[in-house]
Amino acid sequence: MYPHDEKQLEFFLPFGGKLDPNNRWVKLAELIPWAKFETNYSKSLKGSGDGPPAKSVRVALGALIIKERLGTSDRETVEQIRENPYLQYFLGFKEYIEKPPFHPTMFVSFRKRLTREMISEINETIALEEKPYKKTSKDDDLNDGGAPPKNKGKLLIDASCTPADITFPTDLKLLNKAREKSEKIIDVLHEPYIGIRKKPRTYRRQARKNFLAAAKSKRLSKAKRRKTMRKQLGYLARNLKTIKRLSKEQYSLFALDNTQYKNLLVINEVLRQQQWMHDHHQNKIEDRIVSISQPHVRPIKRGKAGASTEFGAKISASLVDGFCFLDRLDWDNYNESLDLIAQIRSYKKRFGAYPSSVHVDKIYRNRNNIKYCKKHGVRISGPPLGRPPKDLSKRRASRKMARQDEIDRIPIEGKFGQAKRRFSLSKIMCKLSKTSETAIAVVFLVMNLEKWLKVALLNYFYLFLDVKRKKIPSFSAGAFALDRRLNFNRPETWSFLN
Repeated sequence: MYPHDEKQLEFFLPFGGKLDPNNRWVKLAELIPWAKFETNYSKSLKGSGDGPPAKSVRVALGALIIKERLGTSDRETVEQIRENPYLQYFLGFKEYIEKPPFHPTMFVSFRKRLTREMISEINETIALEEKPYKKTSKDDDLNDGGAPPKNKGKLLIDASCTPADITFPTDLKLLNKAREKSEKIIDVLHEPYIGIRKKPRTYRRQARKNFLAAAKSKRLSKAKRRKTMRKQLGYLARNLKTIKRLSKEQYSLFALDNTQYKNLLVINEVLRQQQWMHDHHQNKIEDRIVSISQPHVRPIKRGKAGASTEFGAKISASLVDGFCFLDRLDWDNYNESLDLIAQIRSYKKRFGAYPSSVHVDKIYRNRNNIKYCKKHGVRISGPPLGRPPKDLSKRRASRKMARQDEIDRIPIEGKFGQAKRRFSLSKIMCKLSKTSETAIAVVFLVMNLEKWLKVALLNYFYLFLDVKRKKIPSFSAGAFALDRRLNFNRPETWSFLN
C-alpha cells in the first residue's frame, strides 16, 4: 500500500522547535568573536542621518561568509538566509523572520565597509585566537638584549593569480567596445538638441561592418589586422573629438551619469594606449587597460600550460599549520620573490619567533633571500648553491632533504586549489577594485574558518566517546584553544550529548 496525500496541512519542526546545538552554523557562530570587530567596523560607517540604521558587523561579515561557503550569488544568498533559521541565528537575529533581512544590493556596501585590511585583521584574530599582533619598531630584527627566541615552525609561501570576470581581451574587441560606448555618450549629449540641429556623424554602421569582417575571419593576417585597427582608431578618435566639442556647451557633461563619465575617462586612455602601440609596432605598454568596465584589471603573465596570461589580481600567501594568510594583493604584476623577507617578518610578528624552515619554489631562491635566511637561522628549501658535495652520502642526503622540502610545500598548492575549486578565487565576480579585494580576502577567512570547524567537530567526536568516563582526551594546541572557547570541558555543557 502506498499512502499519499497531496494536501500538506501540518509541518512538524525537528528538535522540539529549537535549534540543534551541534549544527555547523551554530558552532561557527560560537567560534567567531564578533564583538572584537565592532569598533573597526563602526569607524567605516558614515555619520548619522535620517536613513535606516546600519547593519551590524555580524550581519555584514556573516552574510559574506555565508555567500562564500554556499557558493551562491548575492540574490540567492538573501533567499537562503530568509528560508534557513540556522543562517539567521548565525547572523545574530533574536527570532526567525519571514521577510528578507536586507536587499541583495547591500552586499556591495558590506564589501566597501569591510575592507581588505579589516578582513585580514579579522583573519589573523581568528587564526591566532588572540588579539592581532602589536606593531613593533621598524628594525624588528634587533633583539632587546636578551637571548633570541628559537626558530620554530614551517612557513610555506607561494603566489597565484585571481582571474576577474571579464571576456578574453583583444585589441580589436577592446576598441570596438570603446567605440560603442562613445556612440552612446554622443546620443546622450545630443538628446536635448533633437529636432533643433543635425546629429553628429558617427559612422557606426560602417565601423561595425568593418569590425565584424575582421572578427569573423578564420585566418586574420597581420596586414589586415593592422588595417582594421587603424580604421577603428580613426572612428574612436572622431567620436572623442565630437564629444569634446559637445562638452564645451553649457551643462552638457552633467547629462552623463557616473558610469558614463567613468567610461569616457577610460576610453580616452584606451585610445592613447592603443594608438601608441599601433604607431610603435608594440604589443605591450605600462598599465595596459584590458577591460573598460574594470580598468583596474591588468594582464598577469604566469607561464602556465593552460593559460599563459591571466587577467586579475596577483596575490602572495603564506601557510602555517593549515592556516592561510593573505600577505600581499596587487593589480600590477610583480616579482613574488621580493616578498619573502616581508613574509618572514610577518611570521615573527604573529608567532614571536622566526620559522625554522621556509618552503618555497625556485624563484624565491635568490642571493638576497638566501643571505637573509642564513642570517636569522632560517633554512630555505631546495639544494644549496654551488657545486654538489663530493661525498656521495652527503649528496644523497641533500637530495633527500630537497625532495622532502618539495613534499612539505604541497599543502600551499592544495590551499590555492581549494580556494579556486571549492570557493570563488578562480573567478572574482565583483566589478570594483575595493569590493574585489574584499572578496579575495573573505576566501582566505572562510578557509581558516573551515579549518577551525573541522577541529571543533573532531573535538566533539572525542568528547562524545569519552563523556561517560568524564575524561578529556589529549588534543593539539588548536583543539585545546577551541575547547576553552566552546566550554566543552565543563560538565554542564554535556547535557545535549546524552
